[in-house]
Amino acid sequence: MCIAIPMQVIRVEPGHAWVAGRGDVRRVDTALVGEPQPGDWLLVFLETARERIDAVRATEVNGLLDLLEGALDGQAAPLHAGEPGFVLPSRTDPAALAALTGRAPNRVNTT
Repeated sequence: MCIAIPMQVIRVEPGHAWVAGRGDVRRVDTALVGEPQPGDWLLVFLETARERIDAVRATEVNGLLDLLEGALDGQAAPLHAGEPGFVLPSRTDPAALAALTGRAPNRVNTT
């Protein structure tokens, strides 16, 4: 499974940034996202910043990673009435899902 980690920029170097997140500090390549600023949030995978995100999205991804980490450790998530603890893509408003994925909403013809 491939998972990008949200990390916050703490220092910038030409073509790279030092980032911190989930208890780790590392130097990542920024060629795919351009020159970030300290305080910016990036999704990092394989020592490369893959996407710029905002603090809200970083919190959402970290929450999901916390749930996954807990599940892998055998901890049950605090669920209510069988809910997964987050909104499933199938139950997300089409406009919100489109904004999240960067794609236009799918139009379903019901006639």
